[in-house]
Amino acid sequence: MLATITNDLDKIAPSFEIQPEQIQIIQTPAEFYQTLKDKISKAQRRIYLSTLYIGKTEHEFISTIRAALLANPNLRVSFLTDALRGTRETPDPSSASLLTPLITEFGPERVEVRMYHTPNLTGLRKKYIPKRINEGWGLQHMKLYGIDDEIIMSGANLSSDYFTNRQDRYHLFRSKDLTDYFHTIHSGVASLSFDFQPSDAPGSGGYSMTWPSSNPAPSPLEAPNDFRAAASKHLSHLLTPSNSPAKLQAVASSSPTTTVYPILSLVPLLPTSTELPALTTILTSLSRAPLHPSTWTFTAGYFNMMPSFRRLLLSTRPSSGTVLTAHPHANGFYGSKGVSGMLPDAYTHLAKMFLRKVRHEGLDGAVELREWKRGWLGRRAGGRTSTAPPREDGNEDPSLTVVGSSNYTKRAYELDLEANVIIATTDPGLRRRLGEEVRWLGEYAEKVDEREFEKPERKVKLSVRLSMWIVRVLGGAL
Repeated sequence: MLATITNDLDKIAPSFEIQPEQIQIIQTPAEFYQTLKDKISKAQRRIYLSTLYIGKTEHEFISTIRAALLANPNLRVSFLTDALRGTRETPDPSSASLLTPLITEFGPERVEVRMYHTPNLTGLRKKYIPKRINEGWGLQHMKLYGIDDEIIMSGANLSSDYFTNRQDRYHLFRSKDLTDYFHTIHSGVASLSFDFQPSDAPGSGGYSMTWPSSNPAPSPLEAPNDFRAAASKHLSHLLTPSNSPAKLQAVASSSPTTTVYPILSLVPLLPTSTELPALTTILTSLSRAPLHPSTWTFTAGYFNMMPSFRRLLLSTRPSSGTVLTAHPHANGFYGSKGVSGMLPDAYTHLAKMFLRKVRHEGLDGAVELREWKRGWLGRRAGGRTSTAPPREDGNEDPSLTVVGSSNYTKRAYELDLEANVIIATTDPGLRRRLGEEVRWLGEYAEKVDEREFEKPERKVKLSVRLSMWIVRVLGGAL
């Protein structure tokens, strides 16, 4: 029955057949951090880290990378972060000032620091939009943590709160082919990014930011349209099914039961993506026989799904559907100053509108909204779950899941760079582990209904709605 979906996915994205035991599901932020450090400390050839930012005080993490470089002279390290987020605190300490000393010590042949800058924020927009909210015009948001022939896919950034108290999803893949593929994606975007080098110039923040002449496109700040055209030519071929590795002839007893599909959204650089078409295929399949009615769980740290995605999700009319999101007090922007401090209320408003739509669709008996209320949750850019168990064997554990950086928002599909994987499996053991993941992710969540949003503390101010409108008018997104 799963073939109903995978046959279509084979036409959209590359596919990687692996054994179930090649996937490790990491449970907690602390386990994620420890696993990452353990893998880095044993790295022999390559480390590539794509993330939104690396926390400016992550000296222990950087020390782990430094020790690996000292221990292995053949090791090369490449960092790819977002230029807006990675330099926001300049001239105070920032991601950029944290990373460039590694270049001083080990040289540019062994350490590369690249930061992507959106072509959507230039000129007067860049000059006048405050740094705290300019992320709304596009970011490097992929989370790819590759070490030698293994990769961790997640929605977590590399900072102390994500290592300690912000719950996310983290899947470790022991697959050279898959790690090689994402290294190609990482390198492709890095070549379309600014190069950072150490600098001791006054006011520099400890780094210099230049656009190398070897980049295959002009600077997005100087020629954004030409940048997009060149970037599209440079990257478009990397997303097609032709990037699937050659399939080896295998005996029936060891035939893979699990397929991994990388899906990406690089719309600022490409006219199309594979993430939205793939997820559209999945949700459309769930709305009709033989997969209807299905059960699914959708998780997002920030409740702001794109309207067309919401329509697709509800059109599945599941026997049971759960949306899991963060309570405002567990949101990464809770208590922030200025406009960003309004974001938790903005997501509250959107959650209320979602429940109203669920009721209008007659689905209030099948679809529920649950909020994480445990104090340490902060699922900013968290990994997501979408499950569709075949029902002929009575097994309610997931047969399909989506893990990665996407928030399924307008920003994710129109402005940010996102990387995810779909895992499709018929293996009972892996399905059981995926089911366990869904259950403990929901362990500290409580069901909420429309009455919850009528409480005085959940009322959304007019100023919040006005700010949401202003961001949209200026071409940004939450």
